[in-house]
Amino acid sequence: MKVPVIGESINEVTLSQWLKPDGSFVKIDEPICEFESDKATLEFPAEAEGKLIHVAKEGDDLAIGALVAKIDTSVKSSNGQSTKPEKPVEVKTPSPEIIAPAKQKNKQEEPVKPFPSPAAAKILREGDVDPVVIEGTGKEGRITKSDALLAVSNKGQEKSIPSSPEKEVVISPQRTILNALFSRNEHREKMSRMRRTIARRLVSAKNNTAMLTTFNEVDMSGILELRKKYQDQFVAKYGIKLGFMSIFAKACAQALLEKPDVNAHIDGEDLIYRDYVDISIAISTPNGLVVPPIHNVESLHFADIEIKIKELADKARTGKLTLEEMSGGTFTITNGGIFGSLVSTPIINEPQSAILGMHNIVERPVVVDGQIVIRPMMYIALSYDHRVIDGSTSVTFLVRVKELLEDPTKMLLEI
Repeated sequence: MKVPVIGESINEVTLSQWLKPDGSFVKIDEPICEFESDKATLEFPAEAEGKLIHVAKEGDDLAIGALVAKIDTSVKSSNGQSTKPEKPVEVKTPSPEIIAPAKQKNKQEEPVKPFPSPAAAKILREGDVDPVVIEGTGKEGRITKSDALLAVSNKGQEKSIPSSPEKEVVISPQRTILNALFSRNEHREKMSRMRRTIARRLVSAKNNTAMLTTFNEVDMSGILELRKKYQDQFVAKYGIKLGFMSIFAKACAQALLEKPDVNAHIDGEDLIYRDYVDISIAISTPNGLVVPPIHNVESLHFADIEIKIKELADKARTGKLTLEEMSGGTFTITNGGIFGSLVSTPIINEPQSAILGMHNIVERPVVVDGQIVIRPMMYIALSYDHRVIDGSTSVTFLVRVKELLEDPTKMLLEI
């Protein structure tokens, strides 16, 4: 079994983890391992039925067409049960001190713990939680991302079991913090393929574009009032909430059609202009930031945009985005405000020429009609490639976005 052709621009993948142990019996189309490409994590199914023989190791970078595994088709399963491998599979047995009392019974009959998903593995590793203490709720007992998040959040209340299974000792969170004082431990960890790709693209954007950032601020009173007044009716009709992102996407789409330079990009010595707007939405995942695009935003209703954002976000966080769903985009919006960012300078998503950064909404004193009033304000930032977009164009574009956001009715009337 060799690494298949995954996408036109993908020449190499990383074997992130084996789903089936070496020497186990596998059925045709049963997932045996996971590949991590530059953009997504993909399961690799068995091409035949028989005994699985590992060739590559977890963490190996494999070129397209490289040998991954072999399947001995002469080995047959009896009554659907796995045949015993010729050589026993070495399984590391976890220390009894970290196994719950219920797991101490019939220890010799305990099955091998299922692997966590890539997202769950990263969360557990960063949260310093051992997978063996978690009961997976996924398929065949697999540890899912939600299982991992729950385990990490409950880590402060973890119980450690001493040699006597009848007694339990609670580890105090305060004691754990004290033990960490003056610690100088460190560990080395290979960067995931997605993280390496993100790093390479960010450095490329900084080095290969004439990037500048211009700022403005938006009075969010109009949008907040709009959502407060019509949210219930919107949900009743469309089955989804009206969020900030769809409003910002529609405002940017209208401004981009009015300022086509911001929606253009360089191709060699030519400039490519579009009469459509595909907005990439930055989504944070355990493996890094992904920016799948929503196509033809200028022609979509607010509800269509919200539904598409939710669909893409769910797929991104479960590693199910396809390569087609990751491709394209003429402009990007990223929202650092959900993490509490007040102001930032986002980096252009090449080959695009501009990116809009949203930030936290903070009540601040501002002057309106000569009076000091308290308004919910948001800083917005536009990073742009000065080779394509002049300074005056970037400023007028951002001012236009500000106008549309402060008076959302203009978006409906397209004025």
